[in-house]
Amino acid sequence: VATGTGIAPYRGFVRRLFVEETPAAKAYKGQAWLFLGVANSDALLYDDEWQEVKEKYPEQFRLDYALSREQTNSKGGKMYIQDKVEEYADEVFTKLENGAHIYFCGLKGMMPGIQGMLQTVAEKKGLDYDAWLKGLKAKKQWHVEVY
Repeated sequence: VATGTGIAPYRGFVRRLFVEETPAAKAYKGQAWLFLGVANSDALLYDDEWQEVKEKYPEQFRLDYALSREQTNSKGGKMYIQDKVEEYADEVFTKLENGAHIYFCGLKGMMPGIQGMLQTVAEKKGLDYDAWLKGLKAKKQWHVEVY
């Protein structure tokens, strides 16, 4: 989950897994799912690279954009990164329950919205959000690098 220039580390992840000939690429059998939030489609960094990987590895690489000035969320407001992730909340939660890792990188201002959305979804699922998050952190599945 990235906003703006927070996309940079994901470029490295994706290259290591799908572009470069590395031991990680040979061993990787999972699915990488990139959520990127920017204001406009003209601000999509590395889109050509993402599209190429998506075309070559459609089962292993998913890509979703949140374009706040071009898309609307389910409530009719601007489409922010938390809104795009929420569209797939059931899948995201299932993946996390099955051991997936989630990474956040970008402006720290995204985290309150993300965490609020995750808390709402967790509570709808009958989960104690604080215990759920503590569990992800304990299993080293939760990674935050914001600025």
